Amino acid sequence: MRKRKNVAEKESLRLFENRALEALTHVHPIVPLVFWSPVVIYFLGQAAGEEDLGAGALGVIALVAFASWTFVEYVAHRFLFHFNARSAASKYLVFLFHGVHHADSQDKTRLVMPPAGAMLIMSLLWWIFSLVVPGDWLEAFMAFFIVGYLCYDYTHYAVHHFDLQSSVGRYLKRHHMQHHFRDPNRNFGVSSPLWDWVFRSDIPVHGARGSEWGSAR
Repeated sequence: MRKRKNVAEKESLRLFENRALEALTHVHPIVPLVFWSPVVIYFLGQAAGEEDLGAGALGVIALVAFASWTFVEYVAHRFLFHFNARSAASKYLVFLFHGVHHADSQDKTRLVMPPAGAMLIMSLLWWIFSLVVPGDWLEAFMAFFIVGYLCYDYTHYAVHHFDLQSSVGRYLKRHHMQHHFRDPNRNFGVSSPLWDWVFRSDIPVHGARGSEWGSAR
């Protein structure tokens, strides 16, 4: 994986006049890993210790959690981040949460989710999953779900800022760049194209043209 050639840095789009609020919208890409790794380790320790889950059970939970993450990622991106807002307030919220990324897709400080927002979302998802996931599986499930989220965050960063050399990396990069530069209402999966295939919201890869990748290539 080769890093992209250096390009001139430009000032980020400003979202808030208040400096403190504006600062919360920017995050260094290492922050999610540093913040969530101890949470993952703690949950897995609890699962292996107090819940006495073996390797086989953890493997099954991991597969279910990773698949669940890809579905949540797809649904959130398609129906929340690209919500067809009508009012001025809702349009502003959509822009705040995701539209700014489309307006300036190469801003390195807005490619991973700030922990403050991620904590609120994970807390809500914990409550939702607690209604359907068996109690002795919940901590392990959330640990692997968070790992899935981290894979998404860093896949998203990589497809925007690295020249990916593997066949999988090139595919994911092209898949996501088509979402940005060809049709923002298709190709919603970032870490996986699975649900785009299932729901037929994908753009066939052979239909891409290099010029459509814009400056993100």
